[in-house]
Amino acid sequence: MARTNCFERDDFVKELKLGSVFYISVTIVTLFVLWGFIFPDHLEQQASSALAFTTESFGWFYLMATFFFLAFAFYLAFGPYGKIKLGEDDDEPEYPYYTWFAMLFSAGMGIGLVFWGVAEPIYHFITPPFGIAEGLTPDAARYALRYSFFHWGLHPWAIYTIVALALAYAQFRKGESGLISSTFRPLIGDRVDGAVGKGIDTLAAIATAFGVATSLGLGTLQINGGLSYVFGIPNTITVQMLIILIVTILYMVSATTGLNRGIRYLSNLNLGLAIGLLLFVLFVGPSSFILDAFTTTIGGYLGNIIPMSFRMTPFSQGTWVGAWTLFYWAWWIAWAPFVGSFIARVSKGRTVKEFVLGVLLVPSIFGTFWFAAFGGSAIFFDLFQQGGISEAVSSDVTTALFITLEQFPLGMILAFLATFLIITFFITSADSATFVLGMLTSKGVLNPANSTKLIWGFLQSSIAAVLLWSGGLGGLQTASIVAALPFAIIMIFMVFSLIKALNEEVREEKRKEKRRRKKLDELLKQSQQ
Repeated sequence: MARTNCFERDDFVKELKLGSVFYISVTIVTLFVLWGFIFPDHLEQQASSALAFTTESFGWFYLMATFFFLAFAFYLAFGPYGKIKLGEDDDEPEYPYYTWFAMLFSAGMGIGLVFWGVAEPIYHFITPPFGIAEGLTPDAARYALRYSFFHWGLHPWAIYTIVALALAYAQFRKGESGLISSTFRPLIGDRVDGAVGKGIDTLAAIATAFGVATSLGLGTLQINGGLSYVFGIPNTITVQMLIILIVTILYMVSATTGLNRGIRYLSNLNLGLAIGLLLFVLFVGPSSFILDAFTTTIGGYLGNIIPMSFRMTPFSQGTWVGAWTLFYWAWWIAWAPFVGSFIARVSKGRTVKEFVLGVLLVPSIFGTFWFAAFGGSAIFFDLFQQGGISEAVSSDVTTALFITLEQFPLGMILAFLATFLIITFFITSADSATFVLGMLTSKGVLNPANSTKLIWGFLQSSIAAVLLWSGGLGGLQTASIVAALPFAIIMIFMVFSLIKALNEEVREEKRKEKRRRKKLDELLKQSQQ
C-alpha cells in the first residue's frame, strides 16, 4: 500500500499554497454573505423559490438515495469487507472508544439534538405527520416520537458512515489525501487530480459551509432562548448577532489549539454534560414512562422503517415531507463532507465492520434515547400534568427545552447547564467544521494552517448570521435542502467507487491466499519426498 509521509509533518502545512478549491469556494460563500447583508429580502425570496423547486422536483431522489445509503452501510458491515483495516494491518486505533464516540457524536449532531430533542416531538404531538392522528392525543404522541426517532436514528448516521468510510479507506489504507475527490480514484483514475476533482471538492466545501451554518444558526436561536429564560435577556435578532460574534471568537480560539488539545477535550466535556443531563431527566423524571416510550417507539420505528423511508404525498400535495423529512435528509447530506472527514480523521486503525457498526449504531441508540427522555418527558407533562409545553412551542420553539426542564426539581440550574451545553456543542461543531473546511481547501492536509481555519470560521458564522437575518429558522432549513443536492449526487458515485476499491482488495487478498496455499502445498510435497 502506498504511504506518503506528508501527513506526519506539521511543517508541511506551511509549504502549501492554497489552490483553486479554496479561492472558488471562499469567493462563492463570500458573495452569498454579501448578498444576504445587502439584500436580505431578495435573498429570502430567491431562497424560497429554490426550496420549492428542489422539494417538488427532487424530493423522491432524497428519499431513495438516503435509504440506499442505509442499506449499503449494513452491507458494508456484514459483507465480505468487515475485516479490512482502515490503515496498515498492524495499525491500532488512535483513540479509546469513549473518546471516539464522544468526538463523532459531538461533531455529528450535538447542537441539533439539543435544539430538537423537545421541539420536534412536541411539534408532531400538536400536528401529527400526514394528519394520521388527532393532535394532543395518545396516538399523536406515539407518532411524534416515532418520527423523531426516524429523523435522528439510522438514516443520518448511514449517510455519515458512507462518506467517513470512503475517506478513511482512501487516506489510511491507500495513502491518499484527505480530500473528498480522493475517494473517486478507483472510479475515474487520475482525473481526480484535475478539474473534475477540484469541482467535487469545491461542491463538498460549499455544502459543508451551508450545512454547518444551519446548525450554528439553530444553536444561536437556542442559546438566545436559554439566556432569555434564565437571565431575561430579550430574544431578538440583535442579541442573536451578538451571540454569533462572541461564540465565533471562542471557537476560533479552540480551532487554533489543534485537534487533540481543543476538540478532544471539548468533545469529552460535551458528552459528559449530555449524559449527566440525560441521566438526571431519566431518574428524576417519569422514568417508567420514558423507558416504556423508548421500547414501544423503537419497535414501531424498526417495524415501519421501510414505508416511512419512502412515504411521500403525491395524491394530496402535502407539504409535511418537505418541511421535515426532506429538510433532515438534506441537512445530514450537507453535513456529510464535514462529519465524514472528521470521523475519518479520528478512526485510523479500526476495521470496516467495527467502524460501520460503531458509527451507525452507537450514536443512533444514544440519539433515540435522548428523544425518548426529553421529548417523552415533555409529552408526559403535557398529556398528564398540563405542563403547557405545547403552547410554549407554538409561540416560541426556542423555549421548548427550558419549559420542559422547568417541570423538574432544580429547573433553573438545569436550564443554565443546558444553555452551557448548547454553547459547548456550538463551539465543538464549529471548531470541527473549520478544521475540516481547512483540510478540504488545503489539498487534504491533516493539519491545516490556522489562517485557513480562521477564514472559514468567520465565513461559517457569517452565513448563519445572514440566514437568520433574512429568514430565521425557515432560511436555515432552506439553505441545507438546496446546498445538499449536488453532494447527494456525488455520494451516489462515491458508493460505486468505494465498492470497486473494496472488491479489488478482496480479490487481491484471495489471490494472495491462493498463492500461499499453493506454496504450502509445494512445501508439503517436498517434505514428503
